[in-house]
Amino acid sequence: MDLHKPTHVVLLSSPGLGHLIPVIELGKRFTLHHNFKVTVLAVTSQTSQAEAQILNSALTSSLCHVIEIPSSDLTGLLHQNDAALTRLCVTMREARPTIRSILSKITPRPSTLIVDVFCTEAIPIARELNILSYVYVASHAWFLALLLYSPVLDEKIEGQYVDQKEPLKIPGCNPVRPEDVFDPMLDRNDRQYKEYLKIGNGILRSDGVLVNTWEELQRKDLEALREGGLLSRELNMKIPVYGVGPLVRQPEIETSSFTESVLTWLDEQPSESVVYVSFGSGGTMSFEQMTELAWGLELSERRFVWVVRAPIEGATDAAFFTTGSGVVNEIEMVKYLPEGFRGSNKFDISQQRNSSLGIRMENVSM
Repeated sequence: MDLHKPTHVVLLSSPGLGHLIPVIELGKRFTLHHNFKVTVLAVTSQTSQAEAQILNSALTSSLCHVIEIPSSDLTGLLHQNDAALTRLCVTMREARPTIRSILSKITPRPSTLIVDVFCTEAIPIARELNILSYVYVASHAWFLALLLYSPVLDEKIEGQYVDQKEPLKIPGCNPVRPEDVFDPMLDRNDRQYKEYLKIGNGILRSDGVLVNTWEELQRKDLEALREGGLLSRELNMKIPVYGVGPLVRQPEIETSSFTESVLTWLDEQPSESVVYVSFGSGGTMSFEQMTELAWGLELSERRFVWVVRAPIEGATDAAFFTTGSGVVNEIEMVKYLPEGFRGSNKFDISQQRNSSLGIRMENVSM
């Protein structure tokens, strides 16, 4: 055996910036801090310009070897109104033959497969090939706790979660109010809820979980999830849970003039005085919601940085698979803001990546 051969770790990412970026950052950490050889299998949407930019950036860094897996034809497998979570799970399910083929042929032979939460159906492939499998949760430990405990809640609770009168209890963790449950839990009759439960069950079949958090931030939740913890005992968990955070994307060496102006403005503000408002890479709002948010921010009389994209009527995740597509300029974006909003604030608005605009504002007296 070659004792000098580096450990080869394969990371599997589902489509979406919120999945791809954390996986690539984890891969960089393995390479820079542990000298691992890292291969990223990225199942892509092929409809997101921003996703393509992130992949190109990863390729030029040479820290990770990236293999792009185009999404399969999902005709007949999805309905028009299926949620993004359902689309992700079906996409990853159809990618399994390609994933199995790559894992069985790639050299050097990987010792470990690490998947994001939407890729848990690849865990049996790793087991079949005698490869260790871990799940990487790019969110936090309380999210993981609720996700793992949801199949138990599914058996214990009758009716819709949102109709319950009392908070939903999670052993060893803070409870969740019925009105605060994750989107997939809002309607137990929706297809995405069934997929969500599969994810929770699938994680427990892995060899362990990596969570983007750290002990000082979520000690209570991590202790509940680990051996001897209340939640671990309730679920009869046999796998370790590791806090590996905080994992954050490093700033780009070359930044745009707009980014520089925002950072300069932030440096000039009092400590902890600015509210950052963003709904993720694929989150959208209707015109009415955008108007309400604009006036809410103004009436708060707080400084804020708001990442804005053009409103879309319909599902809140409508832009998930098309992030970065299309061009939105300042004139077009301002027309979506309520009349009078611009005149009562000092602000700067400029084009930035992902078909969104950043607005930095400092409220002044009306």
